[in-house]
Amino acid sequence: MRSILFSAILFLFVFEGCEPKGKEIEPDNDFEISVPSYFGSFNERIPENNPITTKGFELGRMLFYEKKLSGDNSMSCASCHQQNKAFTDGKAVSPGIDGISGEFSSMSLVNLLWAEHFTWNGKMESVEVQSTEPIRNPIEMHENFDDAIRELEEEGYQRLFQEAFETEVITEELIGRALAQFQRALISSNSKYDQYLRGEYEPTPSERRGEQLFFTHPIPGQLRGGNCGDCHLGPLTSGAIDEFQGFHNNGLDNDENMKDGLMRVTGNPADKGRFKTPSLRNIALTAPYMHDGRFETLEEVIEHYDNGIHQSSTLDILIIEGSNENQASGERPELFLTDQEKDDILAFLHMLTDEEFITNPQFSNPFSDENF
Repeated sequence: MRSILFSAILFLFVFEGCEPKGKEIEPDNDFEISVPSYFGSFNERIPENNPITTKGFELGRMLFYEKKLSGDNSMSCASCHQQNKAFTDGKAVSPGIDGISGEFSSMSLVNLLWAEHFTWNGKMESVEVQSTEPIRNPIEMHENFDDAIRELEEEGYQRLFQEAFETEVITEELIGRALAQFQRALISSNSKYDQYLRGEYEPTPSERRGEQLFFTHPIPGQLRGGNCGDCHLGPLTSGAIDEFQGFHNNGLDNDENMKDGLMRVTGNPADKGRFKTPSLRNIALTAPYMHDGRFETLEEVIEHYDNGIHQSSTLDILIIEGSNENQASGERPELFLTDQEKDDILAFLHMLTDEEFITNPQFSNPFSDENF
C-alpha cells in the first residue's frame, strides 16, 4: 500500500476520534447536514439505499481525489472540479487524459440535494450515475472499471469499503454511491447573501438594488427588472427541479448554429437549444460561463442578456417576454438595462461567493502532498 493512502486512512481514524489501527468501528450513520430553512427540504432527495454517512462521505472524498480512477492515473474527479473554483476548472471545456476536449464546460458541484437531471443536457438522472460516467467516458477519464477496481484493491481500499458499506467487495455501484455521498454534502450556504438573509450582513445600496433587479420580472413602464430570477429561482439561484422545467434556451444561438441540448435526451425538437439552468452560487469563481464557456466574464454574461439575445424557434418565453421597454412582436428581445443597473446586478452576483465553501477542509484533497 502506498504511503499516501496510509496517511489518508490515519486521517479517518483521527476524524473518528483517534481509533487505534485494526479496531473494528461500528457503522456510523450520524452524518449531519446543516442547511438554512429557506433552501427547502432535502431528505426525500437522498436515496434510501444511499444515506450520507461519515464513512461513506470520507470514502467518497478519497475517491473524488483518487487518480487511480483514470486510465493513466493522471486525473481525478477533482481535476475538472477544483474546490477553489467552486468545483469547476476555469476552462471553457475540459480535456480528458488523452488531451481530447469535451463538449461542455465543467459544472459547479454545489447544492446537488436540490437538483435533478444532471449535466448540461440532463442525460444523468442521479448523482450516483453521473459520478461513474466520467470514469469510463473515453473523452474524460477513460478507465475500465475492472482495472480501476483492481488498482483500488492494490491500494488497500477494501477496509474503507467495509467501513462504509459493510462489504470489502469493491464494485462500480459502490464507487458511485460513495462519490455521490461526498458530492451531496457539498453545500454552500454562507455567502454574504446568506448572511444577509439571516440578518448578519447589511448589503450595500448597490447590492440591494442588484437583488431587487435580479428577482424582478420587468413590466415596461411599471417595474424595472433584470429578469434573472425567472430561471434562477429563489435563494438557491438554480433551475426548477420539476422534470425538465429547469432547462431553457437562453438565446445563445440562432436555429442554424444551435446545439441539441435537451433534445439529445428527449428527442423532442422543441427542446433543441435548451440547457440546464445551473445554480449561480459562487458564480464569480466559475468563469468562463455557459455550457460551452463562451463568455469569459460576468460582464459579458450580463451584456448577453441585455442586448445579445439570438432569435430562434425554441427561444424561451421567459426571455421573449422580459424587457424594460415595449417591444414589437417578433422583435429581438432586449432588456434595456442602464449601466448602473448592470453594475448593481454584478454586485449582487458577487454576494453569492461563499469563502467558507471553497476553503472548507472537509471538502479538500486528503492526498495533500499530491497535485491533481
